[in-house]
Amino acid sequence: MKEFDLIGRYFSDGGHTRKDVVIGIGDDCAVTNVPSNQQLAVTTDTLVAGVHFLEDAPAKSVAYKTVAVNLSDLAAMGAEPAWISLSLSLPTVNDKWLSEFVDGLYELTQYYSVQLIGGDTVKGPMAMTITAQGFIPPGSELTRSNAKPGDWVYVTGTLGDAGAGLDILQNKLNVAGEARDVLINRHYYPTPRVAMGTALRRIASSCIDVSDGLISDLGHILKASGCGANVHVDKLPLSRALTSAVDNAQAIEYALSAGDDYELIFTVGEEQRGNFETSMGGSSVKATCIGQLTGQVGQLSLLKDNQPFTPTNENGYEHTF
Repeated sequence: MKEFDLIGRYFSDGGHTRKDVVIGIGDDCAVTNVPSNQQLAVTTDTLVAGVHFLEDAPAKSVAYKTVAVNLSDLAAMGAEPAWISLSLSLPTVNDKWLSEFVDGLYELTQYYSVQLIGGDTVKGPMAMTITAQGFIPPGSELTRSNAKPGDWVYVTGTLGDAGAGLDILQNKLNVAGEARDVLINRHYYPTPRVAMGTALRRIASSCIDVSDGLISDLGHILKASGCGANVHVDKLPLSRALTSAVDNAQAIEYALSAGDDYELIFTVGEEQRGNFETSMGGSSVKATCIGQLTGQVGQLSLLKDNQPFTPTNENGYEHTF
């Protein structure tokens, strides 16, 4: 199948349509309108088969995750997502696989009112690159570098589920029943915390999404902000599925070091803490306070029952080349 035939069949129609898109798929460039008094946030992520997703992963989940990780980056900056472009590399054209891929792509973009506005297709090893763009009011962007000692450390949702789900799929963890399904789905279908990200504007002093594990990603905040942190591992938010699948010690290890949860880690100053917790009272997304920043630059101290705790993996997931 030729490139333009593939684009026409699978990507030219369907999905969400936005009024701020002047020209979408079909020309050499997309043309869009950026709302007045808004800044444009841009992020790009590449997912490669066998590296970022299992080679036999369902096509729907591959598309879903490819979009979700980019929307999660926008959420971590406090941006409202608007548009994505997709570069798709495939070894062969498989109609069934592509149809399921498009279903996953449009399911998530429809939910978050995001439009696919362009991209590219090429024959090659299976990989997907998405560039996502969104809007932030000037001066309200979240970064990793504005935290200060004394700020409180929070995390959304629950941690460790996606890592356990991956181990189940790779036959490294034996889990049956409902817990198995929940953990696998958390790996295949992460939830970008877009609404939380926009709610944290002008409240959080720093923010990052959990792609490589809490230890690794919180470490980026500590480095950028010149802080340390005390984190109480007995306060980590753990799902019922995870704690029913493994013992508490192993659940903590997953929560600290496993990646792909795409929850948000953020910090809130003492002066904002009361207002934040009051405003979150009715939220459907739970945010858990797990510790506090210190002045010990770059030092992450883990505590359990207020005693020093040493995890099996002290680094979290790290990308290699």
